[in-house]
Amino acid sequence: MDGFLPVSRKDMERSGFRQLDFIFVSGDAYVDHPSFGVAIISRLLVSHGLSVGVIAQPNPQRSQDFTLLGEPRLGFLVSSGNLDSMLSAYTSKKRLRHFDEYSPGGKIGKRPPRAVAVYTKKLRELFSDKPVIIGGIEASLRRLAHYDYWDDSLHKSILMESGADILIYGMGEHAVLEIAAELNRGVKISDLQDIKGTAYVAPGFDYIYDYVKLPSYEDCLKDKKAFAEAVRIDYTEQNPICGRRLAQETEDKVVVVNPPAMPLTTEEMDEVYDLPYMRTYHPMYEKMGGVPAIKEVRFSVTAHRGCFGSCNFCAIHSHEGRIIQRRSDESILREVKLLTELPDFKGYIHDVGGPTANFHRTSCDAQEKRGTCKGKSCLGSSPCKNLKASHKEYLGLLRKIRALPKIKKVFIRSGVRFDYLLKAADDDEFLEELSKYHVSGQLKIAPEHISNRVLDAMGKSHREVYLKFIEKFQKVNERLGKKQYLVPYFMSSHPGAELKDALELAIFLKERNYHIKQVQDFIPTPGTISTAMYYTGINPLTGEKIYVAKTKEEKAMQRALLQAWDEKNHALVKKALRILHREDLIGYGKNALIPPKPKQKNY
Repeated sequence: MDGFLPVSRKDMERSGFRQLDFIFVSGDAYVDHPSFGVAIISRLLVSHGLSVGVIAQPNPQRSQDFTLLGEPRLGFLVSSGNLDSMLSAYTSKKRLRHFDEYSPGGKIGKRPPRAVAVYTKKLRELFSDKPVIIGGIEASLRRLAHYDYWDDSLHKSILMESGADILIYGMGEHAVLEIAAELNRGVKISDLQDIKGTAYVAPGFDYIYDYVKLPSYEDCLKDKKAFAEAVRIDYTEQNPICGRRLAQETEDKVVVVNPPAMPLTTEEMDEVYDLPYMRTYHPMYEKMGGVPAIKEVRFSVTAHRGCFGSCNFCAIHSHEGRIIQRRSDESILREVKLLTELPDFKGYIHDVGGPTANFHRTSCDAQEKRGTCKGKSCLGSSPCKNLKASHKEYLGLLRKIRALPKIKKVFIRSGVRFDYLLKAADDDEFLEELSKYHVSGQLKIAPEHISNRVLDAMGKSHREVYLKFIEKFQKVNERLGKKQYLVPYFMSSHPGAELKDALELAIFLKERNYHIKQVQDFIPTPGTISTAMYYTGINPLTGEKIYVAKTKEEKAMQRALLQAWDEKNHALVKKALRILHREDLIGYGKNALIPPKPKQKNY
């Protein structure tokens, strides 16, 4: 199919390829858009003179799915897709999901659980001598010993479980180009041991140098304190400028993790996002209903990468890094103009941002020279005194986009950190323009909780900051004559959250007459600080013990308290209130959370 990368022998023949340099095996359907890792890495390799084909969502039981493009000249690239395959398949209650936005028609079951390991083992069976390079979010966050929530056990590095030759963690552009160049020169993949942003397996400690030794996988199995310490060291060494090499003994071998790759420069970011993407899913999915994930990103623009918010439950800072990497305004404007020429463009840009929309510059000027501070956060509950909060460049960009022909409205949907906004000297100016031009009735924000003790465990700003933002948002919209509302997201059962904390949040919601429809149950995903807390009962960053709600009943009660307005939760809410000796909140008064008896139904 013209324009798309080869997905069949016929495509190869039409493009004049007898053999491809790389074949990318992906757990996602093939979507040629810069919001998809497969598209970015493949297009980047092609721009550097290499040929790449895509095998999307192969069936591990069908060898022909893996051989349909033949044998690559240099090697295979393997990823589960834009999400960890277990997270994409299962809910926080470990139930099978009913919808997969990264699969044709949203159909579930198109990628196997633990897809990276499954695909790699199949490739090893069929192409034993070809290099296999794993990457993407699943490989990235499972690069060391990690806790797996879905089978409630500690796993070895995915390198050991899959048998891959090398692992690329983080966003991958620098590492994949360096690996490709070395393989193209004839260097054996087993000799690629010094590439930043990669991990590999060594025969023993005598084969590596200048490293920090982590508690072994076996030690972590025996002692949860050892696992918490391994997580702490890994977290503090995630610095591309002065981070150190890590080594973790596993069985009779050593998993070696090199320091993170350097952040992309603005010129490199422009190169990546200026590549000739088709900006949609492959036409072969049309008869299956397309790929739902394209809907949210089709008219969205990535302005930057990285997040220095460092929420403990989030994997972004471990994958994209804490140092903001920004595109030039010129590159972003070129993309917006391109979007306005698409046949189905209606005048609306759905988003201009990144993991956090208003993080459009590094958190401080010193980061460019020494990276992020070891063991310290930029924002969180105790913002760094050196934090440079400013929306100047971002505001300038948004104004330029609004001025373009064919643009009716520019939305910001990738989230705004209100605590950062309040720290900026231009907070009034930004909030006014945000409310006036970039919000349509509702602004989504994520305070996550109200209990300061829980917020500290999350790495989030305190309740008082959220209340201050509510007040400021309301005043700005009153001045503008607009009726707009905040839609807050809250999380239940995060480590540190007890039943009494859920009640504190429930009372807060009742006082403000919030009937929140969405509550996120905490899901322990591999590679996060919060997941280590959940597994060990220890905060790795402080070494202190932390409470963890693990029983189904308590987790259900915490969630029910946050949605006490819903009749179907009343029985659980009543039980929670009795446990907490707060029967005073059962009744018909204005402060009551639930009535004493269910409403009578009239038939």
